Amino acid sequence: MAGSREIALSELIGALSSALDIGEGEPPGHAARSCLIGTRLADEISLDAFGADDQTAKRTSKLVDWARPVSAFMWSLKTVAPDGSLSEKSERLRAIRAEGHVTRSLMRARCYRGADIARKLGFSEATAEAIRALDEHWDGNGQPHGLSGEDIPLAARIMCLAQTVEVFYTARDAHIAYRVAAKRSGQWFDPALVTALGSLRNDHRFWQSLRSPDVSAVEPPDRVLTADEDRLDLIAEGFAAVIDAKSPWTHEHCDRVRMIAVGMARVLGFDEPDLRELRRAALLHDIGKLSISNRILDKPGPLTEDERIRFQSHPLLTEQILARVPSFGGLAALASAHHERLDGHGYPRGLTGDELTRSMRVLAVADVYEALISDRPYRAAFSPRDALELMSADVPSGLDPEVFAALKSVVFVAPAGF
Repeated sequence: MAGSREIALSELIGALSSALDIGEGEPPGHAARSCLIGTRLADEISLDAFGADDQTAKRTSKLVDWARPVSAFMWSLKTVAPDGSLSEKSERLRAIRAEGHVTRSLMRARCYRGADIARKLGFSEATAEAIRALDEHWDGNGQPHGLSGEDIPLAARIMCLAQTVEVFYTARDAHIAYRVAAKRSGQWFDPALVTALGSLRNDHRFWQSLRSPDVSAVEPPDRVLTADEDRLDLIAEGFAAVIDAKSPWTHEHCDRVRMIAVGMARVLGFDEPDLRELRRAALLHDIGKLSISNRILDKPGPLTEDERIRFQSHPLLTEQILARVPSFGGLAALASAHHERLDGHGYPRGLTGDELTRSMRVLAVADVYEALISDRPYRAAFSPRDALELMSADVPSGLDPEVFAALKSVVFVAPAGF
């Protein structure tokens, strides 16, 4: 994996956006279609170009006109505590209202985190600032800073409109999407951009093209991102930041797995190319969890059989997402094997012994150990010593004894709490 290589910006956008579509509960291609709509709008104006199911909430919230209290209330009643009684819904809604400042803080953190990730991926400061302002509204009632009018970066205004149009276009059609945009003109959206959208309503060829969105078709030929090994590491860190933000219970999980896995690999004498591959795989191994509802990830009790099956599908999705980026293609098999076991009792493929590389074995041990020493919604964290004792029951049947020995040597020389 040595040397410099060229990565088309569209490849990175395609892979990352597919993961984000899943995490937002959107149908595949949402981000790509939003990008194409935004690009077309830019052309038109001659611009140079909670107790709820988090995925359902994120997806359906884009359909709601929050300036209308009745619409907002009906969305909340339907979405919050979806399986609960009316009294349970009411109690949860009261809690949400009381914690409104917390919600605003989380939205602000999301905006800033998105901007930081854009910088890690090598995008310009202007792009990062536009992402930070993506949820600002023309009338000043958006997030995170309540910017209004032309104080909002133009790129942010375009994409705020484009992502909403995409949702209504996909759910209904282009005419309905325009009617919604027109209704929110001057509130959510820049009126001039809504006027530009109106000129697209009857461009059937454009709307038809969104059925198979191809971001590379609008990628400027002079914007191909050239990445060396250090830049690829930054890209992996950017993806990991998205993953670890999914749930408060797995905050920094991927980064900690990276630290543990690399520590073991050094003990085992890995060379630098193998270390780099393992480091990236550790950062990216749980990207498939973006497909899992927080109602499953954050559940305080045992999973149902259906929930367990859903949860155990995440390594396959990790493989599918990583395989979309040619420069990460070699990581796909490694990253997706973190729940496999030597005796074939792991998942998703039930691989055994000789089918598991040394890197796969290291990643599996690191993932188990980090999970055990971290709090989970259904239990408190184990101490490092207790975690090692629990894991020893799976050695050598499920976990590699040489790798486990390397883990112990790392744990006993690492700072407390590692």
